[in-house]
Amino acid sequence: MADDRDRDGTELAVAEFHKKIKEAFEVFDHESNSTVDVREVGTIIRSLGCCPSEGELHDLIAEVEEEEPTGYIRFEKFLPVMTEVLLERRCRPIPEDILLRAFEVLDPAKRGFLTKDELIKYMTEEASLQVLYPCNHSDRVVITEMMKSAGGAALGMISQSGSGMC
Repeated sequence: MADDRDRDGTELAVAEFHKKIKEAFEVFDHESNSTVDVREVGTIIRSLGCCPSEGELHDLIAEVEEEEPTGYIRFEKFLPVMTEVLLERRCRPIPEDILLRAFEVLDPAKRGFLTKDELIKYMTEEASLQVLYPCNHSDRVVITEMMKSAGGAALGMISQSGSGMC
């Protein structure tokens, strides 16, 4: 009986991961053909709450690439690999205290929030952040999604507390 509950819990977790992975993948599937540019994979993975090192990211890409690399990743290859990564918690999120310190650096006026424009500027233009998190043009979509998930999209702000409501 306990085994049935464990299996049901795992099946629910897998279904939830599949939904999140599909949603994240579709943001970058510009042609709606179940493929994304290989250069977007890191952004997709990070949008799922994983922060792999460059080496881990390289390994993940190698797992999902075709034998003859095309520059594109197919969803049907990405889904099982990313599901396994999430289930096994192979890529840990950045600890909350580090995120808080980073937020404080970006909010020197101590307002307790960043505007969407500030976040986009920091993520796409600031050289010091580019080293930590290289961001390309399509990452603006992810930034907008971050704002939505934090609850601040309507206001165009994200709060330090993460509630998004300022």
